[in-house]
Formats: sequence, C-alpha cells, structure tokens
Amino acid sequence: MAAVDTPTVNLPTLDRLGVSAVPKDVDAKKVASLWFDSLVKNIEDKNIDGILSLFHPDAWFRDMLALTWAFRTFQGASKIRKFLEDTLSAHTLSAFKFTDATFESPYPDLAWILGRFTFETEIGACSGIFRLIPTADGQWTGFTFYTNLEELKDFPEKIGSLRNHLPNHGKWLAQREREKEFVDGDPTVLIVGGGQSGLDVAARLKHLDVPTLVVEKNERIGDQWRHRYQALCLHDPVWYDHMPYLPFPPSWPVYTPAQKLAGWLEYYAEALELNVWTKSTVVKAVQDANNEWDVTVERGDGSTRVLHVKHLVFAIGLGGNNPYFPNIPGKEEYQGQVLHSTQHGSAKDHLGKKVLIVGSATSAHDVAADYVEHGVDVTMYQRDKTYIMTTKEGMPRMIGQVWWEGKWPVDVADRVDASLPTFVTEEISKRITLDIAEADKQLLEGLKKVGFRTYLGDGGCGFLAMAKRRGGGYYLDVGASQMVADGKIKLKNDSPIKRYTKTGLEFEDGSTVDADVILFATGFDSPMITAEKILGKDVTTRLKSMWGVDAEGEIRTAWRDSGVPNFWFMMGNLMLCRFHSKHLALQIKAIEEGILKGSGPENRYLA
Repeated sequence: MAAVDTPTVNLPTLDRLGVSAVPKDVDAKKVASLWFDSLVKNIEDKNIDGILSLFHPDAWFRDMLALTWAFRTFQGASKIRKFLEDTLSAHTLSAFKFTDATFESPYPDLAWILGRFTFETEIGACSGIFRLIPTADGQWTGFTFYTNLEELKDFPEKIGSLRNHLPNHGKWLAQREREKEFVDGDPTVLIVGGGQSGLDVAARLKHLDVPTLVVEKNERIGDQWRHRYQALCLHDPVWYDHMPYLPFPPSWPVYTPAQKLAGWLEYYAEALELNVWTKSTVVKAVQDANNEWDVTVERGDGSTRVLHVKHLVFAIGLGGNNPYFPNIPGKEEYQGQVLHSTQHGSAKDHLGKKVLIVGSATSAHDVAADYVEHGVDVTMYQRDKTYIMTTKEGMPRMIGQVWWEGKWPVDVADRVDASLPTFVTEEISKRITLDIAEADKQLLEGLKKVGFRTYLGDGGCGFLAMAKRRGGGYYLDVGASQMVADGKIKLKNDSPIKRYTKTGLEFEDGSTVDADVILFATGFDSPMITAEKILGKDVTTRLKSMWGVDAEGEIRTAWRDSGVPNFWFMMGNLMLCRFHSKHLALQIKAIEEGILKGSGPENRYLA
C-alpha cells in the first residue's frame, strides 16, 4: 500500500493561541450552546462567511455519509468554504438540537469544549460533535466539526419499539429454517466471511430489513478464532470491543481469550437470527450489466447453488486469510517442520524440540511465550524494528479518555473518537506514545540491552497509527517482552535470512540457527488475492487500494465505495467493525430504496 505523508498539523496549544490559562470553572454547556445557536442561525441563512467566522482558520470538518455520502475531511478555511458552498446549496439542514457539552484538557497546554448535537437532512437523522478552543480575547472558536449519518428517516432500524410485537406460537422454527435457506428467493446481500466483520454488517442489514446471507467456509461460526493458537487472547479491553445490539455481559473478562470469543460469535449469530451457511465456500462471482452478482456457493453437503444478489460484501480480513510466507530459497532441503502461526495449535505439539519463530509482532510474542511456559527452546527472529508498549501502561493512556469503562456509552465513544480527524489524532498520539514509553522505560531498556529493536511507531505516532497505516508491526505486551529481555525467548536479528539449510536457516553473515520447527509469524498477504480468485482479474484490477490512509487521513476503501459498484469490503478490529458496519449497511439500504443511485464514485461528493 502506498504511503501517505502526514501533513503539518498545528495543535491548538494555549501558547499558539495566545492564551495564558483557561478557567477551570468554565460553563461548558453555556459556552457551547451559545456558539451552537450562532452556528445554526448562519446555517439556516446559508451565510458561509458567518459560519467561517465561528471557526479558527486552521479548523477541521469531517463528515461520514451525512453530507457527502463518503468519508471526507476538510482542513482550513478555503477547503471548508468550498465544501460548504456545495453542501448548503444541495441540502436543507434542519431540526438542530444541542444535547451536551463537557470541558476537556488532555494536556496542560491543550483545552477545549466538546459539544454534541443532532440534526436532520432531507433523508437522514444525523449526529454531530464539535470542539471549541479558547481565543486570546477570552472567547471560544470552532476547531473540529464532525457530522455522521445515523439513520434513514423513512427506513429506521427495526429495534426497540419498531421490533415485531406479535407472539409466535409454534411457527418460529420452521420460519427460521426457510429464512436461513432462502427457500422463497435469493438474498439481496451476500457476505463472504462469518467473523466479527461479517456478522456485524449482517446484523445491521437484518435490522434494516435487507435480506442477507453470510457464507462461512469453516464448520462453525467462530472457528477462525477457535482454531488459532491456544495462547491467543485479545490485548484490548472488553469495553472497546462490544458488538452491535448485544454488548458483552458485565462479568466478561477484560481481555477475551480467543476460544471464548469464538463461542460468543456463534452465540451472537444465533441470538440475532442471522442467516449463515457454514461449511460453505463462495467459488465464483460474476457481475452482470446491472451491476448485480451471480454467486456460486458450494455447500458442505456437496451441493452447489447459484444465488443472484444485488450486493457482494467481502468480510475476509485485511489479509484475506492468505498467510504470508517470505520467499526463502532452499525449502526443499530443510528436514524439519514449516508452518504459519495460523496453523499452530499449542506449544504442547513441540515439546522437546527447538523452535525458530520468524517475526516479532503480536503472534510471534504470543506463541513464543507459550513455548517458554512449556519449556520449549524457542528463538525469535526479528526482521524489522517493532513497536512495543505494555497493555498495563499503554491502554489507559491511549483509549482511556474515550472508551474506558464508565467514561462514555460505547456508541458515544465511537463518535467522539471519529470526531477528531486522523491527522490530529496522530499528532496527539505522538505525545501519548512518549508518555507510554516513559512509563515502560525499564522494559524498553531491558529489550535494548539484549538487542531487540524497538521504536515509537511510524512517525512516532505509536500503535493506533500503525494499525491504520500498516495493520501490523507492533506488540501490546502482556508479559512476553520481559521474556525476551530476560533471555528466556532467544533473539536473532543481526543479519537477513539467506536460505534454508538441512537443519534450519542460514543468514547472510554466515551464521545459522538450527530448529526442528520454523514457524512464520509473518502476517497475511493482500485480500486482493482472494478477490481475484472469486471475482477474476478484470474486476479486481478496478478495485481501489486497500487500507492505509488517503490524503485526508481516511482509511482507504473499507466500508464504502470500492471502485466496483455494489462490491464492498468490510474489515477491521471489533471496534471498527462495530462502528463502520452501520455506515456500510446504511449505504446499501439507501441504494436499495433509491435514495443513493449507486456505490460508484460518480455518486459521491468529490469536491
């Protein structure tokens, strides 16, 4: 994926704003509501000069589907002016309602008032968030402004008071069987993949009354977690990971073991009555002249069914379930076992053997620690520098201002996080990353002493920026790093790999490492490989670049226009899937109801 340079971002520090101090007793709600009232009046009057007068010249405006049917971020008065000129002439915005405001000071030299509001467009109910920063003359001015489509007014989710209120005596089971098998017609949407991303968007579509089928190749929902290495456990806390409509219970462990998550996904699909075909594989999808799809599915019983669907969603992960193996010559000479971390079960499988792990990010550390705990001789080969932070010190600093238990309801937290443009978030992350590194200083120095190469992440922005830009290259430490520092996990990183030998690997400096097992914890290849197998090369070459961030800081392609009409990528961690599954579902529903003409770029705001 192509790299995008982060533009110069000036954080609104008090020094830069010419403000000596901000009163701690500021009435945030009063200040925010007065500012908001002025903004609404200027919007209703379509007075763009008046709107801009309420914002700092370096302000940011981010929209997710509410005004652009896209994810767009505009920075600076001139870009925001152009955006407003196009938007206010095309939309009638109404029903503005200020809901709440709080004062926040994430650092002594940063302070703002965070305000929340709702409004409507002609077709949608929307939410919004703004941040006001202090000025040298004692006033407050806009710094960030965020708008988000929440629902289509004429097509709300069938939840709460809109769910079915009628009893069902003796018919439910037969109805569910007919629904799951699509006896009475083909689904509107077919989702390839039944992990959290596929289930989340299936749940969203179901509650929008869009007939949807999930096709999962594994025997059971959750197998992609159930059959990974047994030591796998989530390293982010449960309150960051809730799924739509059905949050984890309050007794759930803070850090979820993979096998426990597998069971939850299976339960989730059953509880929400999602239509899933397990032990089934999508082998081919052909798009017709109307941009609809004929999808060939091979079932577990050996039968084949061709479904005609309007939308095809790939929920196959960032790597498309394609394990990546570096191209190392001489593999045929090696007499030991070669496997990928996805094929590994437990350290118990290799008791009494010597293991070499190629890789130094999350899977490599998890697997290596499991080997140590079972007395297996293990060496980690580090190909490149790795970002390390401890979960204990890192998580509260990184997500504690938004997602920590008791801070915000999860839906509010998602929007508060999204309301801060990516490049601003990364600039603040540079500070947080330094704070975490200072807290982890003893561990990082211990790693340095044994030669393990650490750094502060791409651009010094730490974990979250690396996840958005690279999808890897980090380890959130829960104990394995100390094993490296203590020498319990042996380390090799002083020379590139040259070739396999009969007994292990040889490196370019002539050194060798013998191992009975070489395990590659090297991540995944591109989802485009899977796409090409199913869609063909002609379609795949039209797809836009996947993941990383664009010039505005938005993650490329996922959850919206893919470059191929009515084809979508749904991916991300549990938090991203929870939030953006709704965006994807709303776009599909809008297309199906004739609100949005299509998913191609010609139907999106492109100013």
